[in-house]
Order: sequence, then C-alpha cells, then structure tokens
Amino acid sequence: MIDFPSSDLDRRGLLRTGPQPITLAAAALVVLVLGAGSIAAWRSYTGATPEPERVVVNRQLQARTAAASEQLVEKTKGLEATQQESIDQLQMVQDQLQTVRRLLAAQQTETKKLSEQVGGLTGAIDGLRQSFATAQTSDVSEAPAIRKKPVRSKRNAMSQRKRTKSRG
Repeated sequence: MIDFPSSDLDRRGLLRTGPQPITLAAAALVVLVLGAGSIAAWRSYTGATPEPERVVVNRQLQARTAAASEQLVEKTKGLEATQQESIDQLQMVQDQLQTVRRLLAAQQTETKKLSEQVGGLTGAIDGLRQSFATAQTSDVSEAPAIRKKPVRSKRNAMSQRKRTKSRG
C-alpha cells in the first residue's frame, strides 16, 4: 500500500472526513432502493402504469395528426381544382377576347371599305348633280322664250279682281 504522510492527508482533507463518505454513500443507496421499491409497489397496487397511457396519448396524437393531414390534403386538392377552374375560365375569356378583337378588326376594315364606297358614291352624286344643273341651264337657254300664260284658277281670278277693284 501507499502510505501518505499525514501532512499530505491533512492538505487533501481526506483525514478530516474519515468514515463519513462510506456512510453517506450507503445512505444514498438505501434511499434510491427504497424509492424504486415504493414506485414499483405503487404501480403494482394501482395497476396503472404510465407507459400504456403514454402510448394511448401518442396514438391519439398520431390519429389527430393524420386527420389534420388528410384535411389539408383535401383542402389542397380543392384549391387546386378551384385554381384549375379559374385558369380554364381565364383561358375562355382570353379566347373570347381574341375573337372579339378579330371581329372588331374585320368590322373596322368593312367600315373603312364602306366609308370609301360612300365617299365615292357621294362624289358621283355631286358630279351627276353638277352635270344635271349644267344640262338644265343649257336647256333653258336653248328653249324658246315663249311662255304660256299661266292658267288661273277661279279662286286666283277672283282674288285678282278684288285687288283691281280695291285699287280703282
């Protein structure tokens, strides 16, 4: 064995404690054994162990989590369907808009063509009017200056007589 000088033992404090550490360790061991024994006795007496309860609680949590996951999947599928419907509707509206644009362009082209035709017809009508007016003025100058007396109706004749009588 190794002998330590007493001065070293005093410095380390081993000499002062003496047999107390062994007693202290034995007491701690007894407390641990009694605690474990009392827990075992309590569980066997009540018949309830916390492990099955924990298993049940874990299973319930797993079931809730699975149900929540299924709900999320269903809602996600519903959102996907709604989104696809919206996309389809948007495509239909875009197609309709393209059709309306094409029809509008065709209508504008047709309107422009008709406008040009109306302008041409207006010019032709103006030309015909001018030629008709020129033809009438030339016919009037060529026509004899003989005029027939206008035929008076009885009413005009009577009103003419009244005028001459009132003057004279």
